[in-house]
Formats: sequence, C-alpha cells, structure tokens
Amino acid sequence: MSLQLFYLNDIPAAGTSAELPADTARHLTTVLRMREGDKLALTNAKGVLAEAEIISTSKKSCSVQIISSITLDAPKKKIILGISVLKNAGRFEWMLEKVTEIGATTIVPLICERTERQHFRIERMQSIVLSAMLQSQQTWLPEIVGPLSFENVINRYHSDFKLIAHCLPGEKTDILSFSALQNAIILIGPEGDFTIEEIDFALGNNFTAVSLGNKRLRTETAGVVAVTLLASIQ
Repeated sequence: MSLQLFYLNDIPAAGTSAELPADTARHLTTVLRMREGDKLALTNAKGVLAEAEIISTSKKSCSVQIISSITLDAPKKKIILGISVLKNAGRFEWMLEKVTEIGATTIVPLICERTERQHFRIERMQSIVLSAMLQSQQTWLPEIVGPLSFENVINRYHSDFKLIAHCLPGEKTDILSFSALQNAIILIGPEGDFTIEEIDFALGNNFTAVSLGNKRLRTETAGVVAVTLLASIQ
C-alpha cells in the first residue's frame, strides 16, 4: 500500500463523499500539508480499505471522495497475548505498539498476584493500538480485553495452543517447536514473574510452559518476543 492510511469509522460507498474526523483533518492539513486532489487510504479498522481523494480542506475540516473500496479478510492466525499490566505505563504502551505492528490480534492486560499497577487507561491504550495499526498498514484493529484477573483469563480462553512463559526452573517447550500454529494464547507475567501457584493453576488447565530463550527478559520485551515468535511459526 503506497498511500498513507487513516482511520474513518464509517466509510461510505464509492462515488460518495465523507467528512474526516477533526483531529485527522488537522493532521492532514497542518502537518502533512495535503491539499485538494491528493489521495489517501482509509480503513474502518474492521477490514475495509478504501482509496479516497481530498475534495476540500480547511484548518479544521477535510472532505474526501471515495474512489474505491474492498474488504480484506481478518488475519487467519489468531495470537492472543495475555500480559501483566506494568507499573511503568510508558513501557506498557511501547509494548502495545510493537505487538500490534507484529501481529497480535487480541491483547489482554493481566492482573496477577505480583502486578504492581492496577490503574489502566483503556481509551489511551486503544488509541495507541489504533495508531500502530495505521502505521503498520493493517486494516484489522487488535482487540483489547480487560484488564482481567489471571484466573479469569485461564478459564476464559480455549485456544488450540495455550502457552505460559515464566522464569522458574522446570520443563519447558521451545516455542519454535510448534507447527501449524493458527490459534494461540500466551501469558507473560509481571516484574517478579508469576507465582508458583499461578503457574501450577495454568498447567493444570492445559497450558504448556514455554521458553522464550536463555535470557531473562523484561515483561514488555517478553511480550514482543513472544508475539514475534508466534507470528513466525507457519
């Protein structure tokens, strides 16, 4: 896709016009200096991808004409990342951005026994994920569910592959040893890791302990590595 991609919740049919949101219009006209006749791409974050042309602009508004649109299939590979909320919000936001770019389809902020921070600004997190989706030229927005308790997530999701990454000693499977992986959930713990009781509870509910390598990773780094590895499995 060569055109810059923007979000529009309700994309009309080809041949009709639409008004872009005020914040998008300001960005187009004051930052990008786009003018009448310039073309751009639009998505509703639910698979629709449209080509549009700017037909009028002002400092606070921008109207476009829809040239064409298609609906793209949702990602076939479903990657659910359950990851502890972090005390450092900036690090958690960085992680959200990166796993969206890489291919996470659902992100579940976890409240674990050792989770330090339990305040979560869902609107800000959704905005970060939307921006990352547009930046990476995707048309399906990852879902953010929660925050949810660790036990709730264990009982809620029934993926074909249910994985938990932790740092405690014990038998673990190399995450890259899996094949034909199309539907997976992986859990990443807080600073200080999951408790023994949480790990045992997950294993008792058909989760498999996996290794992300031989280095001890920060929570947000582990989340990025986990999604990267899962996305690479064919």
